[in-house]
Amino acid sequence: MTSVGQLPGLRPRRRPRDGGEVAGADMDLMDALDPLTWRTVAAWLHGRPSLATRQVGLQVLASFLRWLRAQEPALELLSVTGAHLDAYCAAARIGALPRTPGRPLTDKTVARKRSTLLSFYTFAWQCGVVRHNPVPGSRAARVHRADSTRTLTREERRLLRQGIARLAADGRTGEAAAVALLESTGASADALAALTRQDVHSGPGAGGGTVPVVIIVRQGRDDLAAFRVPPMARPLLRLLCASRPAGEPLIRRSDGRPPDLDWLRDALTEAALAGGIPEQRARRLHPNMLRATTVTDLLQEAGLHGS
Repeated sequence: MTSVGQLPGLRPRRRPRDGGEVAGADMDLMDALDPLTWRTVAAWLHGRPSLATRQVGLQVLASFLRWLRAQEPALELLSVTGAHLDAYCAAARIGALPRTPGRPLTDKTVARKRSTLLSFYTFAWQCGVVRHNPVPGSRAARVHRADSTRTLTREERRLLRQGIARLAADGRTGEAAAVALLESTGASADALAALTRQDVHSGPGAGGGTVPVVIIVRQGRDDLAAFRVPPMARPLLRLLCASRPAGEPLIRRSDGRPPDLDWLRDALTEAALAGGIPEQRARRLHPNMLRATTVTDLLQEAGLHGS
């Protein structure tokens, strides 16, 4: 490959009705990147779950890159911080993006853009091409790369489940439910933050009545997955569903804000400590270690783009 436009669904559009699928100018921006950044972008786009999410990913990256070059021309795409993502989202809300000046975007649209960018930077970070965590927060998550591609052992998972039960017994229902669902589904913080009552489907319980048995996890607009609810999470979800209006997120932080990666990592650490996992190991755990899939080597660079 010599162009991102060779990926399925990303044929550049150069003139009206020429069969192109994405803006040629967006494609040109990507193809002009330095080789390492180009390979990272191409591998991430290649791994998107559908043609639609691949097209959205390209559009969002191009939009962010235009804004970044207008603000800090010398800053590379793989060197941004969480502050840059926050500033980009703020600019989008007030209609200050280069390609759409004067057209404010809704909070929902901005949230989708942010989720897409976080997906890209998480991918790049896991592959070792970003050396810092792009997610803002008072305690930015730091993952030792040697641990980022490992999963918990069977014994550690058993202890973690014990810790989840102890968090629940202490009344920390949201944190217990979040870690239980993370452990059983490998869902991201963004996916867990988007869960509502409508995503939880119940069936008959052993003692009569109904219990949550299936949960629908959304990652982006087009990527849906159904998971069986583990027994330990069923009473937690039933309690959350009973206390949340329809359409309102099930899992929230104590201040009412949606969970983010830092919050989820803290909850994971607390559950691990409560379950008896040694402190040094517990504090090195990260939600990405429980993800359903991880990228380890830029898709072995897939033979993409010359050096």
